[in-house]
Amino acid sequence: MHEVLRALIGRDRAVVDQEMWGSFWDQLRDGALRSGETVALLSSLSTRMPDRDTLVAMLRSLDERRPAVAARLDRTANIVGTGGGPATFNISTAAAFVAAALGVRIVKTGSRAYTSTCGSHDLLDRLGIGTTTSYEQTDALLERFGIAFPGNFVYPREVALLARSIVPMDLRMIGGFINSVGPFLAAVPVSAQLVGVSDHSLLPTLGQVAASVADRRIWLCSNELGVDELVSSVDNVVLTNDGTDAIRLRAQAAGTVPGTPGSGSGSATGTGSIAELRPTGAGEDVVDHFLAVLSGDGTALATRTVCLNAAALAVASGLIDGWPEAIRAADDALRSGAARDLVDRLRAHPARRAVATARAR
Repeated sequence: MHEVLRALIGRDRAVVDQEMWGSFWDQLRDGALRSGETVALLSSLSTRMPDRDTLVAMLRSLDERRPAVAARLDRTANIVGTGGGPATFNISTAAAFVAAALGVRIVKTGSRAYTSTCGSHDLLDRLGIGTTTSYEQTDALLERFGIAFPGNFVYPREVALLARSIVPMDLRMIGGFINSVGPFLAAVPVSAQLVGVSDHSLLPTLGQVAASVADRRIWLCSNELGVDELVSSVDNVVLTNDGTDAIRLRAQAAGTVPGTPGSGSGSATGTGSIAELRPTGAGEDVVDHFLAVLSGDGTALATRTVCLNAAALAVASGLIDGWPEAIRAADDALRSGAARDLVDRLRAHPARRAVATARAR
């Protein structure tokens, strides 16, 4: 049994350092692990989140195995979640389009459906918008449209090796850990990252991991509903990695904007049921539902929630300083048709259509 497994499975859960992780990845790459060791690794990690030092060592061991990313980071943001929690429509993808329409440079990562019925990459396929296949292509799309959706090339190849090594088992069966730390696995050229955390028990460890990241601002978002995005109808807490106090966003009633974070102003309870954020049901078209939201024809809560997340991207990226101003800008970008127009322009872009067509074959 590899020493990483002995440390993780042992009663005292010893810290796994960067060198030990490197040895494990080497043996995974070379096919030298014993049968079942990768299944045991994923099962152990998904059963109990490792300590901060072990997790940071794992992430750094993966980073050192891939080429450094040379890209511009100024005022660029990503919104991504850990998955889990109540089923909702693609809030973060909608917020990414709205934020880009109001002027935030967006590099939005995502994946196929894991805990949801339609992941961000599934939605993009249905929209006819392909993910990019390189940093060069990502940068070109970012310069032209202000938004780009990187594909799997931003993730460590070890994740794919792990998935292949457990066949015929499905990564979705025992890979909950991969989804939980997914926001920290992608190497993306952003200066700010909005990370929705559905499981509150993960916040302490993920907060410690975020504090170890120096190249970007990371905001960890949580709420009582367990939705892995900000939700305007309830209070939200945003933990930062820059040593500043947590940001507290009070519930937002219809027709209002939240008070200044941390001021205690604003409504104590919002309006709107979580059902207003539901994904599409039987007989409903995912694309039609998504485009309706971006056209301002979604439910009131859907509109406010998308705009709140887009505003958070604007504030986190440094584009806009104040929350009320950011929310008004997001609301204008959605209601003016700018966000929907951005989707239409991306769908019409030949290179994007070619990528999407190739992926669909």
